[in-house]
Amino acid sequence: MGLVNIAVGPQHPALKEPINFSFQTDGERIVSADARIGYAHRGIEKGMEQNNYVQGLFLTERICGICSHAHSMSYVMAVEEAMKIEPPKRAQYIRCIVGELERLHSHLLWIGVAAHEVGFDTVFMYSWKDREVVMDILERLSGNRVNYAINIFGGVKRDIDAEQAKDILKKIEKLEKRLQYYIDIGEHEPSFVARFKDVGVLTSEQASSLGAVGPTARGSGVTVDHRKDDIFAIYHEIDFTVCIEQAGDALARYIVRARELVESCKIIRQLLEKMPEGEIKVKHPRKAGPAEVVARYEAPRGEDVHYLWADGSDKPFRYKVRAPTLAAIPATLEMFKNAHVADIPVIIASIDPCISCTDRAIALTDSRTGSTMSWKELRDFSNRWYADRSRR
Repeated sequence: MGLVNIAVGPQHPALKEPINFSFQTDGERIVSADARIGYAHRGIEKGMEQNNYVQGLFLTERICGICSHAHSMSYVMAVEEAMKIEPPKRAQYIRCIVGELERLHSHLLWIGVAAHEVGFDTVFMYSWKDREVVMDILERLSGNRVNYAINIFGGVKRDIDAEQAKDILKKIEKLEKRLQYYIDIGEHEPSFVARFKDVGVLTSEQASSLGAVGPTARGSGVTVDHRKDDIFAIYHEIDFTVCIEQAGDALARYIVRARELVESCKIIRQLLEKMPEGEIKVKHPRKAGPAEVVARYEAPRGEDVHYLWADGSDKPFRYKVRAPTLAAIPATLEMFKNAHVADIPVIIASIDPCISCTDRAIALTDSRTGSTMSWKELRDFSNRWYADRSRR
């Protein structure tokens, strides 16, 4: 019969956000795939350049509803570098506690959505009920369930008192007893394993060369986690394990996230036990720079990269964001090859996509060759730049 073209999106029941995938299929087998982004453009980067640094805090938190703290962290770290200020250590601990709580709620949300994609609605309801424990903690700490607004330049807005710390530990202990259930499902539940195993396979070499990040890369055996790779915030003082799986399929990416839930609880407990006394913020200037800064943060979906060009005024001259889903799209297209049409929703869900925060991109040209950098070259360039800055 020949090859048939199938379009999925930009409006589709399996995709809650606008992105278009084009597939060439031979019967039920996918031969090749392509993606088109650009349907969601909210002008956040241009808004950053038209508002002052404090107003930018509100915009960066709204790049992504689920990863609001991750984007806010990248922003404040970039601006603090340009302002030449250092937040107090207690503030660093509080930032990381909120970050790991956000990782818990993000992964639990994803587990429910992934289970729903394959008709396993029992897991969907269980995981979202357990997620409410985390959302209650975040609401008590910040007053909000989505945008926590905890970060300011030079520290955080709110402290964690002894009563709150005790309540967090109590709820985390309760949650930990439930988390092994999700790991067991990924390892032993026959219907669940059968639907995810060997679906959307991405080898370690492919993940590395295509610049995959976060659980997408770690599910293919690539040890990449900014919390371990660099000295930032206070993660280098905390004992935790980077969760790695070698299979590279949708099941491996599920198990990575399920195990990261346990590690996040472990991190939160250590942060609360080790958190020093002291101030939670320092004064900051109104203007920043001149400076160029790249800030990175390990969001639940992978590495966030924020670029700031500060010209000495009270607002950014240029601001760019690379969200982790953008880094995952080339790897996703590779996962589709030789998969079945029925696997499309599972493969897309396995990268935990967020399309609304994806549509920001920049192409860098190598001045020596005149050619555009590949994904791997761009990532390596960013790693070298950040390492040089850290040594300085």
